[in-house]
Amino acid sequence: MVNKFLHPNGGSETYIFKLGEALVKMGHEVQYFGMEHEGRCVGNAVNAYTSDMDFHGGSKLSKLTYPIKTIYSTEARKKIRLVLDDFKPDVVHLNNFNYQLTPSVILEVVKWRKENSKECKIIFTAHDYQLLCPNHMFNNPQTHENCEKCVGGHFSNCIKGRCIHGSAVKSVVGAMEAYFWKYKGTYKYIDKIICCSEFMKIKMDTNPVFAGKTVAMHNFITHAEKTVVTDKVIEDRYVLYFGRFSMEKGIKTLIKACEDLSDINFIFAGSGEYADDIEKLPNGRNLGFKTGEELDELIRNAEFTVYPSEWYENCPFSVMESQERLVPVVGANIGGIPELVEDEKTGKLFTSGNAKELADVIRKLWETPEELNKYRENLRKLKRLDADEYALKMIDKYGE
Repeated sequence: MVNKFLHPNGGSETYIFKLGEALVKMGHEVQYFGMEHEGRCVGNAVNAYTSDMDFHGGSKLSKLTYPIKTIYSTEARKKIRLVLDDFKPDVVHLNNFNYQLTPSVILEVVKWRKENSKECKIIFTAHDYQLLCPNHMFNNPQTHENCEKCVGGHFSNCIKGRCIHGSAVKSVVGAMEAYFWKYKGTYKYIDKIICCSEFMKIKMDTNPVFAGKTVAMHNFITHAEKTVVTDKVIEDRYVLYFGRFSMEKGIKTLIKACEDLSDINFIFAGSGEYADDIEKLPNGRNLGFKTGEELDELIRNAEFTVYPSEWYENCPFSVMESQERLVPVVGANIGGIPELVEDEKTGKLFTSGNAKELADVIRKLWETPEELNKYRENLRKLKRLDADEYALKMIDKYGE
């Protein structure tokens, strides 16, 4: 398992840890390669990792060398070679590797298997659009608009739009990285690409190098008990949003909808740039970032949750976590969300970015509990894969 972070950091880390555990339970041997970090919780037998790259801290000298290291990494090649020589894997499973590890690791796997006449497959799980778009989101942070100008390898548009953190320098480096690996043709060595939504598969297939290698598999979840909690922490009825308070997540649109629904209670569980705006809502409460049992109870006791995203979401865990707890979702009709929310059967879809339509949908569901009960019954029949089932399907269907 190759991933830049080997400590809990986000969805891709949850993915590699849980999938790795499932594969071990099936009798496979699993080791990990990525950056060293004080929080690292998985690893390999020879303790070979790249040095931690902190883009937000670090010395001035290290920051000067980052642009080179984010494109090509001699260190990553040397370190992964130590693991390959010792572990001799049958499969190298790439996850998030750009910038910190770089595609250099692919070249070393190819070199190693050729020198050792080893039949080692390279598979890649695409957690975002990084191989098609240098800022990985198909979303311009300057204009907050979805953008596909880089599709087809036209990465200079990243520079024109200052698409990486609004920085001209970072955008130049991102475009250089994309062009370098495009012309080197390194991605042709990937044998199979797992996309976490049909939407992502369609986008990946726009690249002829990837088309024919992609398969769509929704992310797995940890099964939750399908019961409704009766011992409520919050007595009043409420609608829940949990996640990041950022523009691309549609939080501004949700705030506008809340302002038109003064008699409906909204609970927000998360953090981000719009926290102050949320706290100004007379009908909204910001409980801050929640995890574990606290979040579990908040979800279970909600009338429904709202996922108003405005970027090309892939396979959001927030939607699946709600549905697993028999809580309907009002979701934006964008990206992979409509693959998870079946309109008027397990939840409601609305036009992404349309605050009035969102407010109308929330109002209707709030006032028709019988509709929500119908959705809950349909959710009870919904089946999502857990990590064990996902691993079995991945090997059974795509193992060749």
